[in-house]
Amino acid sequence: MYISRVEIDMDNRKKIRDLTHVGAYHNWVERSFPSEIQEKSRSRKLWRLDAIGGKSYLLVVSETKPELEMFERYGVKGSVQIKAYHHFLFSLQKGNRMRFRVVLNPVKTFSKGVGNRGETKPIYTTEEQMNYLIERAEKNGFLLNAEDFSVVEKGNVVLKKANQSSIRLNKAVYEGNLTISDVELFKNLLTLGMGKHKAYGFGMMTVIPMVD
Repeated sequence: MYISRVEIDMDNRKKIRDLTHVGAYHNWVERSFPSEIQEKSRSRKLWRLDAIGGKSYLLVVSETKPELEMFERYGVKGSVQIKAYHHFLFSLQKGNRMRFRVVLNPVKTFSKGVGNRGETKPIYTTEEQMNYLIERAEKNGFLLNAEDFSVVEKGNVVLKKANQSSIRLNKAVYEGNLTISDVELFKNLLTLGMGKHKAYGFGMMTVIPMVD
């Protein structure tokens, strides 16, 4: 596994004019692995957009390394960083305290009666969005208390698909502290993601060990 990052060249409007919605970023990520496209065997990838210190970054978790030139296509030249991820994953232990960040698409499914498919709707209040993550913590291998994290950003992103109307996806950015309770479940979370719309920039959690 690899975790990669590139600074997006936001000052070059000509270069990034294609990046008008999350589907375009998805295409950028996929094209960064040209051998998979040629072999018609695309692997699962996680990606996320981060804004840090006034700069914008694309982060990707993948089974193989992205192709440098394609990954840098919309990026600042020389800004690509690619690191092996498995060493960090193998170092994780139950009880580890971690600082985390994750972008999710918080939704709730409402029942429409026995035999009928439920209706999924976005949830918008901060309390509901926090409960959304708390309710999914244990089955993803970590413990989380309400006082240890917060929703630091909320809004929506645009997704455009060919011959379809644009749709808006609900977005919530979470940051805080967690404790690993099940190492294997937590590794799966870091490599496979959580929640809906992972192909469009949701579900990728990153963590940094907390030093006592």
